Amino acid sequence: MSASARPGWMEKPRPLTQTAKALALATVVLLVCVPFLVIVSTSLASTQEVVDNGGWVLWPGDPTLDAYRDILDGGIVTHALGVSAGVTIVGTLLSLACTVTLAYALSRPGVLGGKPVLLLVLFTFLFPPGMIPSFLLVKELGLLDSYASLVLPVLVNVFNLVVLRGFFQSIPEELYEAARLDGAGDWRVLVSVVLPLSKAALAVVGLFYAVAYWNSWFYASLYLESDHWPLQQVLRTYVVAGAGLTDATTGEATVTAPQTVQMAVLVIATVPILLVYPFLQKYFTKGVLTGAIKS
Repeated sequence: MSASARPGWMEKPRPLTQTAKALALATVVLLVCVPFLVIVSTSLASTQEVVDNGGWVLWPGDPTLDAYRDILDGGIVTHALGVSAGVTIVGTLLSLACTVTLAYALSRPGVLGGKPVLLLVLFTFLFPPGMIPSFLLVKELGLLDSYASLVLPVLVNVFNLVVLRGFFQSIPEELYEAARLDGAGDWRVLVSVVLPLSKAALAVVGLFYAVAYWNSWFYASLYLESDHWPLQQVLRTYVVAGAGLTDATTGEATVTAPQTVQMAVLVIATVPILLVYPFLQKYFTKGVLTGAIKS
């Protein structure tokens, strides 16, 4: 096909258009990267350098890890980091197990009570319970000041359930029938056929659950005492509320500049998810779109 006969959408972009796109992309990258660079640089700057620059540092002249030593030296941030890691790992595994089994049951035709259960699940998505009913339920179940209160009330996310159900329905029915002919039961089909074919969807849903548990702070503020707080609630207290940082073992205030400490806590709360995301990014488009289109 000659250049003159090509449709408009197939024409090669003009240099001016390419330049405009490059400038727009560069602007977006700067808007995303510069604030994060400022946060990391401020956390690595010395006390005097932070004061001299009005509380923010774009590039530290004399990088130091004093802020990280102060908050990780057996203090409340170290404990909160362990709480967040434990809740995230345990919660993600439990949520994946419950979501996979329920989604598989609802994806199979002819399951007894499948339609009513699906409608009941979707009803909770459209009409979520309020804060007071949720608090009263957690209280009556004896989960107050327990880490289970951060997991059990949000064990199954309806969106993730719908995505996995759609993904399971997209698996060719011939595979299910072949497994049945070989004598496989429901659990055998799920473990040996469905799960190996659903790695993309499981990776995406698992990351969704992990990010939700890691970033959760609201339920911690409702159900937990301050000595059991996860990292995000500690971060909110120190950065948003402006509370001072004290050592959990000695009760003494840290000597590092408050702005430096706040940015160090922010970096610690952000980096783990940033490290996990690149390994699962390739599954996002396939995992989400396949489940969403089918459902």
